[in-house]
Parts: sequence; structure tokens; C-alpha cells
Amino acid sequence: MAEGRQRRGEIRFSRLYSFSCFKSSFRDEHGQIGQKGFSRIVYCNDPDNQEQTVLKYRNNYVSTTKYNAINFIPKSLFEQFRRVANIYFLVVACVSFSPLAPYSASSILAPLIVVIGATMVKEAVEDWRRRKQDVEANNRKVSVYDRTQNFQQTRWKKLRVGDVVRVQKDEHFPADLLLLSSSYDDGICYVETTNLDGETNLKVKHALHVTSSLHDDDSFDHFKAIIKCEDPNEDLYNFVGTLYFDGQQYPVSLQQLLLRGSKLRNTECVYGVVVFTGHDTKVMQNSTDPPSKRSKIERKMDKIIYILFSLLVLVSFIGSFFFGVSTMKDVEDGKLRRWYLRPDQTTAFFDPKRSALAAFLHFLTGLMLYGYLIPISLYVSIEMVKVLQSIFINRDRDMYYEETDKPAHARTSNLNEELGQVDTILSDKTGTLTCNSMDFVKCSIGGVGYGRGMTEVERAIAKRKGDAYDDDSDIISSDESMALGKSIKGFNFNDERIMNGGWVNEDRADMIQKFFRVLAICHTAIPEVNQETSEISYEAESPDEATFVIAARELGFEFFERTQTSISLHEVDHESGIKIDRSYTLLHVLEFSSARKRMSVIVRNAENQLLLLCKGADSVMFERLTKDGQDFVGVTMDHIKRYAEAGLRTLVVAYRELTEEEFRSWEEDFLTAQTSVTADRDEMVEAAADKIEHDLLLLGATAVEDKLQKGVPECIEKLKFAGMKIWVITGDKMETAINIGYACSLLREDMKQIVITLDSPEISELEKKGDKEAVAKASSASIMNQIREAKLQLSSAEGRSISFGLIVDGKSLSSALSKDLEDSFLDLAVNCTSVICCRSTPKQKALVTRLVKRGTHRTTLAIGDGANDVGMLQEADIGIGISGVEGMQAAMSSDFEIAQFRFLERLLLVHGHWCYRRISMMICYFFYKNVAFGFTLFWYEAHASFSGQPAYNDWAMSCYNVFFTSLPVIALGVFDQDVSARLCLKYPNLYQEGVLDVLFSWPRILGWISNGIITSMIIFFFTTQSLLLQAFRKDGRVVDFEVLWVYMYTCVVWTVNCQMALSINYFTWIQHFFIWGSIAFWYVFLLIYGALPPLISTTAHQVFVEACAPSPFYWLGTLLVVVSCLVPYFLYRAFQTEFRPMIHDVIQRQRWEASETEVEASGDLSVKKGKLREENSLLCKRV
Repeated sequence: MAEGRQRRGEIRFSRLYSFSCFKSSFRDEHGQIGQKGFSRIVYCNDPDNQEQTVLKYRNNYVSTTKYNAINFIPKSLFEQFRRVANIYFLVVACVSFSPLAPYSASSILAPLIVVIGATMVKEAVEDWRRRKQDVEANNRKVSVYDRTQNFQQTRWKKLRVGDVVRVQKDEHFPADLLLLSSSYDDGICYVETTNLDGETNLKVKHALHVTSSLHDDDSFDHFKAIIKCEDPNEDLYNFVGTLYFDGQQYPVSLQQLLLRGSKLRNTECVYGVVVFTGHDTKVMQNSTDPPSKRSKIERKMDKIIYILFSLLVLVSFIGSFFFGVSTMKDVEDGKLRRWYLRPDQTTAFFDPKRSALAAFLHFLTGLMLYGYLIPISLYVSIEMVKVLQSIFINRDRDMYYEETDKPAHARTSNLNEELGQVDTILSDKTGTLTCNSMDFVKCSIGGVGYGRGMTEVERAIAKRKGDAYDDDSDIISSDESMALGKSIKGFNFNDERIMNGGWVNEDRADMIQKFFRVLAICHTAIPEVNQETSEISYEAESPDEATFVIAARELGFEFFERTQTSISLHEVDHESGIKIDRSYTLLHVLEFSSARKRMSVIVRNAENQLLLLCKGADSVMFERLTKDGQDFVGVTMDHIKRYAEAGLRTLVVAYRELTEEEFRSWEEDFLTAQTSVTADRDEMVEAAADKIEHDLLLLGATAVEDKLQKGVPECIEKLKFAGMKIWVITGDKMETAINIGYACSLLREDMKQIVITLDSPEISELEKKGDKEAVAKASSASIMNQIREAKLQLSSAEGRSISFGLIVDGKSLSSALSKDLEDSFLDLAVNCTSVICCRSTPKQKALVTRLVKRGTHRTTLAIGDGANDVGMLQEADIGIGISGVEGMQAAMSSDFEIAQFRFLERLLLVHGHWCYRRISMMICYFFYKNVAFGFTLFWYEAHASFSGQPAYNDWAMSCYNVFFTSLPVIALGVFDQDVSARLCLKYPNLYQEGVLDVLFSWPRILGWISNGIITSMIIFFFTTQSLLLQAFRKDGRVVDFEVLWVYMYTCVVWTVNCQMALSINYFTWIQHFFIWGSIAFWYVFLLIYGALPPLISTTAHQVFVEACAPSPFYWLGTLLVVVSCLVPYFLYRAFQTEFRPMIHDVIQRQRWEASETEVEASGDLSVKKGKLREENSLLCKRV
């Protein structure tokens, strides 16, 4: 490998890269140097310069923590009290120190402190982890040129603006550096930017020629320069500055900027000067929080809290009203009605003469007394549950991809339940549905098609048509072809006519030779030779480019060496059939860009011929072919169309021979454009390149396959059966996208296609005229007419089982997303079973996602794998990133990360359904138990003449939400399952319970609240009425307040925990432990708290040991009350399960009626699916 590096060091890459991406030039922005936004001045190798010291640039210390030692308490408290419920409890805690409080202040403060403290501890732990990462980064070592005129090791945090540093291979850059030179003579270096943008391919950076000679320590002794550049900003893709060196000005751009966080690769070392430090670096300027997303359940939960607040105010008002009336009547005509209260000698709280004031003060007391209607531990419990749910998602082995060692990863726990409510999925294609791993499978050369493999799309088409695929010769599948020999990544081609040197016997052998020479020469790949095996691998800028070089190598044209002026091949001579070495002098490389859609190289061969070799998209290549005509152009176009229909990516290959005069004339113009310092330099260079890329001779076309990922068709089929609508938004051609749609089961043969396109002669004619307004107007009218006609098709098919697939191209999508047409377009699209948007830009992907989200008001999920999918992922309610070939930027910007599209099935149908059900039941149960408890206080106060007297002991009330009822509900949120994972996948329409929001609908929420009110009534009236006029203790004494509150409280604790046991579908030992343990802990509390001195235990002192425990009536009465409370819910569920079952009820009943073995063996899934469809339709009607 050392030899390989040495060889690469001889290359002068500046001769390879001819376009502006590797050459800095003065642009308009450079004229703004020194003005606002462009005022930064860096004194290179002189950080102690007085003028720079005055500027007070930031140091290189970086902190990503949310808190520090000073602001942790105030800032974290502010975060906690942004929640309305916590503010309420804080106000109550403050007022509890006044005489208005119905119970002691400590009993109010304790649970609030526990809840707030637990959340603050969680925040502190998370922030401490971030701090440890910061300490590690800030204390990394780097070599810096110091006053001793040597490079010395120092910590990152000590770097200053202007320092010259040396970074070694595989080290991260400590700050934003201006590249001065590298171990390569030309100042080239390779940079990995995975930490910045997730891209795994290496980027090439290029030092200015004037500094590229600074190769050793001594060369920096007298190096002084000044950099004037833009101020710190977040733009990762632009940099403007000027280097002042040796009395000259040199423009610097992004190609000279090495960003903090990126890593040096394949380069021994680089030298750079620090430009931005610490939080001024571009990566830190970009460190903003991702978009804040909240689930629909969480937003609805806020509304429920407001309802409970309203209920709290209502009952407080009712109590204060009746209290005011009773107080006013205490003195009538000078007579004292309730003389034992001494209303003639009382405070303002009970003064009959000021009954209105007394009622108002009682209202304030009631707001505190009935505060238990608001669940204080709800938020912290939900946070704990969601974190635990995320851990289960992360550790699900069925979503672990062994090939890349990637498990599923929940990047946020806020949206777990949202996974169970997805209505529409918007998916990228390349790298998401497909592997983004290119294989060379077919080609067309001189009008003859080569390659006998059958692609996945072709097999799907053949299966759809019900016949075999008809090729020129025997059918050999791609996989089978590899079985014939060694499997080679990127090469899945089989055709004996041109393999193993067979092409020399073909009629157009010379054309085949030229075709593969273009593939072997027209690229910017770098060869790497393995010294142990002598095998050659290639470092290319894209998978496609690597595939072409590998294909040329496998077919006899092996690219093995590149020098500063030449490219060398091992190739087979078509006349002699002998393998020879040929070298081509490399003169210019005209790089590929998204605007040009082509790439060219100009070389001189051994015969002194000047050749322009070109490859590019058919949309730009055919118009540049020679007008003399070639007899196989039409055939090649047919082949390209056929390849596109087979789901293949195509490129056209062509060449032309240049004369010396033509080349010299063009080169002069080209170099003039390159050395221009005007603002339109890039356009001049592109125009110069365009002048020579004409009159090309067609050689043929390539076709590479991007295979579908494993399990994609089955996954899409399941998701569609679950009721989800799937949109594919891709940049591919319409033909390719349609056939991929068929291959992955997105489109079916019985589905009618609605195609919306602007590919019409009228629009094309207007585009040629260049009248943009006329084109826009005609396009809008055309799209409007097409949408209207499509809606008529949908209307005519109503009542019939006809499904529609909508296909839209990029130009049409731009018009359809306009304000005038977007509503009509969305109305059409949502009524189609599948939607495919072709030729879409990243911005269009995000706009379509926003339109669907806002227009349908349903949960949208976007899934993608590339940087161009980030906008779509962040715009959707849920963003799923696939950690694939295109890097990690989509995964890093997502809410959930998976390695393969097929894992989406389990993530949604299993974890999504479980999380939605668990969170829904958990919240409903929280409100139930608090309403049941809170209304016993109301009934008791009514019984006590609305006196404001609490029904229970202070500390018992404080422990209700924290100790006696919280753990069982957390266990419910983490472990409960209505059906197993296997049945969730077997019956995907079970997922509709979440889409239709069956388990968290307003009727269900109000039903649970009503159940809580009924439970409170049964507990209060049964306990009070059953104890009247009879002895309770052995000595004949009747029930007193101490016994009554213990009796009622025992019934509440038993009832709400047994209600939990009735609601749970899947018991584990943990749930048993929490439910029965919470009940047992109540009795332990009574024993321990009751044993304390009376001043502390007050109304609980020895009441359980001396009065309740010895009384059989206490135990029998508790049993009777608990059973009575559970009967209404039990009867309701029995009726519902028998006569109006939900989908999970049907599945549970089937599971119980037959053993699981019989269910699997029956195999009559269609019958079961049909029955479930009926149940689902009934469910939809009810909801």
C-alpha cells in the first residue's frame, strides 16, 4: 500500500479537475470583503498580533451542554414549569402555607418535589453525558507551530485564530482550517465528512498553488499572511475570503476550507491555519435543535388536562356556592342555626355577614382540595414509559441488520405512539426501496443489446403478464449468472458473446473496443493496488462510476494506473487478441454536474489521435450527436427505453476525434475562461466546454441495476393491507419509477393508472419559444384539465372495486403544488391507492409531505436515506432514516433509524401498535384513577356541609399518585400486549385501531372519566351507608372519622389497582408484582405511619392495628365495594366483546377458541382476512 500511496503522490491532480469546484476565483462576494458580514481578519502564524488580539475572537473551547453549574437549577426549573399542570401544583404548594389550605404544606410540597426532582435528575444525567463528550473533544491533542519554530503538541481547546497546525492521517480537524499544503505535491487531500453531512464518500480539498510548497517545519519560519473572509455563519457549502501573501491577493473558497469535525483520510498530513474556532466554526453554527415534534396523543392530552381543570373549577364553584348559601343561613333573625360552629364568633372564612367573601375563600380552598383530579405524576410517568419503549425498539433483534451491524435506533422517544397512527407513508426510491448498490447488467453497443440477465423488475413484468421473458437468447437470472463464477461487486453481467475476450469475434469489434475504452478512461477514479493479492480496487466519487470502471476491467480493459498526465490500461487488442498495455495522455477532464448531466475527457492515444470521450444522460447526449446520422441511433433509443422499463439506470456513451487546430483553438478559449476572475467565470467555463462537446459519434448505452432491497414487496403489501397509503417520491424517470412500482407491489395489474404529465407537443413548442409566462399558464391549464378528468374517472368508478394509481412527473408536480391547484391535486391523490411522483427535487419532496400532512390532518411518515431526503423527513410527523450507502445524514436528521425498508413493517405494525395502545390506555387509566379519587373528596365535602374538610389524611393523599397507583400504570405502558408480535404481523389491519384513533377517541376518554365518577360514587355511598348506626369496634363504638377515611381509602386503592388488572391483556411477573405490591404497600404504609407519634401520624395513629384490621366488617366491606365498582366495567366489556367487538377482540377470541397450532395449520388466511375486513369496516362506521 505504501507503493500505491507513493504512486498517487506523483499525480498532479490540478490537471485532472478542470472545473471551478477545484479552482478558486474572485466572485461578486469577494468584493464585499471588509464590509458587514465579511469583516473577519486572520493573521496567519501570528496569533499574538496586537490588531488581532483587539478583535477578541472566541477560544476553541466547545460546550454542547444545555446547563452549567450556575444555571442548572433556574433553567431546569423553568423547563419544568412550562407545563401547565406543574404551574398549578406550584401555586397550590405556595397557597398551602396560608390558612386557606385544607391540608399541611409539607404534604403538598413532597410529591411535587419528587416529580420535579426526578425529571431534573434525568436532565442532569443526560447533560452530564454531553459534558463528558465535550471534555474528551476539548482535550484531544494536535500539533501547533509555536514560538520555538517547531510543531508542539497542544490541546484543542488552547488553539487560537491564526495558529498554524499539522493534522495527521485519520485525525479530526480541531477547528475550521484554511488548507495551506499537504503531503501531496499539488496540495490535494482527502476528507471524510461523515460527522457533518453523513456522506461516506471522500471529498477532495485543494490548497492554493502559492502555499502548496509549504511541506516541512522549516518552511513556516518566515511564513506570514493575512486572511480576510466572511464572518462566522452556518453555511457548510460556501466560503468567501482572500489571502494576502507576498504582496498578492488570492481568492479562497470552500475547496480550501477544512471543517471542524471532519477527518483526514488517505493523506499522510496537511498543514492549515486556524480561521474559525470553537462556537464560531461552521459545525457549531449548525448545532441547532431539530424541529420540535409532538404526537397527536400528547396534543390531545393537553386538551384533557384543560377539561379536568374546567371540571376542577366547576366542582369548586359548586362547593363554594352551597357553602356560601349555608353560611349565609347560619344567622337568621338573630337566631343561630348551626350554633355549634359559633358563627357569631368566627373569622372571615365562616362569617355569615360576609357570606360572599367566605364563598370566594372557600372556592380557593376547593381549588386546592380537588387538585387530585389533575394527575401530578402523569408527565414524568409518560416520559419514563417512552424511554423504556425506545429501549425495547433499539434492542429488537428482528430489526437488526447483521450485514452492516446496524440495529434500529429511536432517536427520540416523543413519537413512539405516533408510530401506531400512520395514515400515509412517503418514501424515497433509490437507497430506500432499492439497495443503491449498482450492478452492470446490460449494455447496447452499435445497436446490439448485450447482457442476458433478467432484472427483478423484468421478472415482475413477466409474472404480471403471465408469460416468460423473451430475450435474444437463453434466460439467465442475475443471481444465476454469478453462480457460474466468482461474484464481483458491481458486475452482474453475463453474455458469452463479449465475455472472456469473445467480443473480438463480433461484427463491430472496433466499436465494442471503443465503448469499453470510454468506460475505462472517462472518469476520475483512483486505482488502489493491494500489495498482497495484486488486486485493483477503485476509489470513485459515485457508485455508478466505480461500476463502469469495474465492468471495463472485467471485459478486458483494466484501468490500473494514473499519473499526472496519463491513464494506463491493460487491454486486449481486437485484431491480435493479445493483452497489451496502452497509455493515454490526459489533457483535460470536463467533470459531471447536475446541470451538465455529462462528463468528458480529452486524451491523446499512442497513435497521436486526439479523442473526446463522453458519457451522459440521454436527454443531453442525443442532441449532441453528429447530424450525419448513424443507422443504430433509433435502435439504441429503443434499448434505452426498454432498459428504463426494466428499472435500469442508463447512460449514453459517445466519442469524437479532434483535429489539432480545433483542439488548440478550443483550449485557448477554455483556459481563458478558467483564468477569468469575473463573476460569471463558471458560466464561461461551462460554455467553453459545451463548444467542443458536439458532433459526437454514438457508441452505445450502459444499463446498471439498483436492486430492490430484500423483503420490500412483502413489506409494502402488508402496509397497504394495514390501510396505509404509500407514496413514492423519486428523481427517476417515469418509466423506471412505474416498473419499480410494479416490482415492489406498489402498483398492480388490475389497477388503473392516472398519468399527469406535461410531456405534450404544445408545451414543448412553447418551451422552445422561451416564453416562460406562456409556458406557466399553459402548464397550469393542462394540469387543471388532467386533474378534472382524473376525478371524473374516480367518480365513475364509485361503487366498483377499482383501484387507481396516480403517476406525476416533476414538471407537473411543480404546477400541481401551486396554491390554485394543490387542493384539487391532494383531493385526487388521497383517493388513489398509490401515488408515484417522478423527477422530483428535494424541495418538492418536502412540499408534497407538507401538503399531505396539512391537507389530510392525518399522521404522515417519510422515509429516506440521502441528504436530499432530510427536508421531507423533518417536514413529516415522523421521519424514518435508513442508514444506507448514501451516508448517515438522513438517519441523523430522522426520528427513528432503521437499516432496511422491510424493518418498517415491524416498527409500525408491532411496536407502533403496541406503543399506541399502551400510551392510550395508560393516559385513560391515569385520568380514571384520579377522577375516582378526587370525586370521593367532593362527595365527602358535600356530606360535611361543604366545609372544606378533606376526606383523607394529608400524607395518604400525597402518596396516592406517587406510591400506591403509579407503578402498575408504568408496567402497563411498558409491557402490555393485546396480541403477540406474530399476530400483529399476521393480521395487519389490526393497525387500523391506531389510524382511526379508536383507543383514544373522545367517547373512550369521557367513558373512562365517567367510570371514575361512578366508581367514586359507589365507594363513598357504599362505605358511608354501610357503616351507619352500627358498632364497628369490639367495645361497641361506632365508626369515627379515622376509621371512615382508612376504609374509603382502602377501597379506592383496591379498586383502581384491580381495575388495572382487568384492563391488562398480557401479564408478566412484573405487572403482578407492581399491582399487588402497590396494594400491599398501602397496608405497610398504614402500619409504619400509624406507629409514629400522634403529632406526626395525626388521623392515622394506630387506626389500622387497633380498629380496622381486627374488624371482619372492614375486610368484607372492602371486598363488596371493590366488586361493586368493577361490575360496571366488566359488564360493559362483556357486552362490547360479544356484540360490538374491536379488531383485537376478534383476534383474541380466535386465539382462545383454537390453539395457536391450529390457527397456523388452518392456513385459511383469506377467510380470516375477510372476516377482519368486515370487523374493520364495522369499526370504521362506529368511529
